Amino acid sequence: MTKGQLNTRYDVFHAYLVEQADYAGELERPKLRTSELLPEEMIPFSKAVSASCRRFDAWVAFYEQDRNFERLWRNPRQYESRLKKFQGVISPDFSLYRNMPLVMQMWNTYRGRTLAVWLQQNGVPIIPNVRFNDERTYAFCFEGIEAGKTVSVGTHGCIQHREDREYFKRGLAELVRRLSPKTILVYGMAPDDIFAPYREAGIRIVPFTSEILKVREQVTA
Repeated sequence: MTKGQLNTRYDVFHAYLVEQADYAGELERPKLRTSELLPEEMIPFSKAVSASCRRFDAWVAFYEQDRNFERLWRNPRQYESRLKKFQGVISPDFSLYRNMPLVMQMWNTYRGRTLAVWLQQNGVPIIPNVRFNDERTYAFCFEGIEAGKTVSVGTHGCIQHREDREYFKRGLAELVRRLSPKTILVYGMAPDDIFAPYREAGIRIVPFTSEILKVREQVTA
C-alpha cells in the first residue's frame, strides 16, 4: 500500500464518515448545516441507546463522560438506526482539557464534527455543540459551524471553579463574536453573570437541566 492515499479497504480512520463532506479552514474541519428545529428536551446518549428508553421526543446530547459514548466513534453504524428515532442530535462533545496536548484537542473536535456530519448526511437533524477551551482552541473550534444560527454549549464541570469560569466566559465571548448565534442552548447551569449580557443583546438563551441537577433536585424534593 502506498503512503499517498488511504486504502479504504482498511478504513481505520473512518474516512467513510466524511466522503461527502465539505470543509472549512486550512485544517479542513467538516462543515455542518444547522437545523432550524429547536429541542424541547435533551437526553444523554447513554440513556438514549439503553433498552429501557421508550420515548423519542427529545434530542440526543453528549454532555457526559467520554467513555459513555466512545463506542459511537468505534462503530457509528451500530447506533445509526437508534439515533434516527429521536428528533435530532446535538453534535458529540468529546472532551477538551487545558492540560491535554493541543493535537488531541484538535482530534477530539474533529471526531465530534465528523460523526455529526455523517449523521446529518443520513437524515438526522443536527445542532452543533461548540466546545472551546483556552485561547489556543479558538483557531479550530468554531470552524465549519454556520454563523447566525443555533449552537449548543455545556456548562457542567466548566464553571464551578473561578479559573474555569473565566476561561468559559472568554470562550463564550469569542463564540458570540465569531458566530453571532441567534440562539444558544445551554446544557447545565446558565447563571446570569455569564449569560445575561447575551440575553440582553437579543440572543435567545435556552437552558436545559443536566442529568446531575435533575438527580439533585429529586433528592432535595
